[in-house]
Amino acid sequence: MTSPVRVEQTDGVCTIILARPEKANALSAEMARGVLEAVEAAPANGARIVIIRADGKHFSAGFDFGDFEALTDGDLVLRFVEVEAMLQAVHYCPVPVLALVQGRAVGAGADLASAAMRVIATPETSFFMPGPRFGVILGTRRLARRIGAGRARAIQTESRPIKAAEAVEIGLIDGVSAADEWAVEISVFTEKMQTLDAETVAALAEAIAIDTRDADMAALARSVMRPGIKQRIADFRQGA
Repeated sequence: MTSPVRVEQTDGVCTIILARPEKANALSAEMARGVLEAVEAAPANGARIVIIRADGKHFSAGFDFGDFEALTDGDLVLRFVEVEAMLQAVHYCPVPVLALVQGRAVGAGADLASAAMRVIATPETSFFMPGPRFGVILGTRRLARRIGAGRARAIQTESRPIKAAEAVEIGLIDGVSAADEWAVEISVFTEKMQTLDAETVAALAEAIAIDTRDADMAALARSVMRPGIKQRIADFRQGA
């Protein structure tokens, strides 16, 4: 069976590729674990830079509901916890992370992109974070630090798609670039992030980061453990 995550490493650059284009790179449990493991292993394997990108038309359709009918409330809770663990690994990685995004980035897929240090999207990209519509609080503190508390609350409450131009304006992403120009983006990012030695870069990451991992996981757990998570998701999907 083909792995849903492909990892390539050359010259100190670890590229993590979401490789389920036939499913719009929906985040299965296996994919979430694959990304988490690759991000955690990157520094030990000598990576100075981590790049997260995706095969196909879309970056990620978010949480994978392909096996939804077979899942219990408990299964869903565990799946969301695994997704949050993946997002935390990306956000707190001691190695600079660049996310390259195309097409749609939905739910946990949008959270995965915005967890990176730098985010570049194609002009046609859209971001959508519908989790609050079925009562899930995922990545909200990270989003607030990126774009500001007021904007984060508005986006989560309004639950509407954000086009690339607006995403740049509000700080959700750092720039817009066509996919055929991404090689330049990677080259510039790599050069800038290798100005300092690896130990200094890691120390800066630790010193600058506001560590809310426990609070973020607790907020998620409270939201998904509220009775009826599967029914809330089913109602959302029916009305989507």
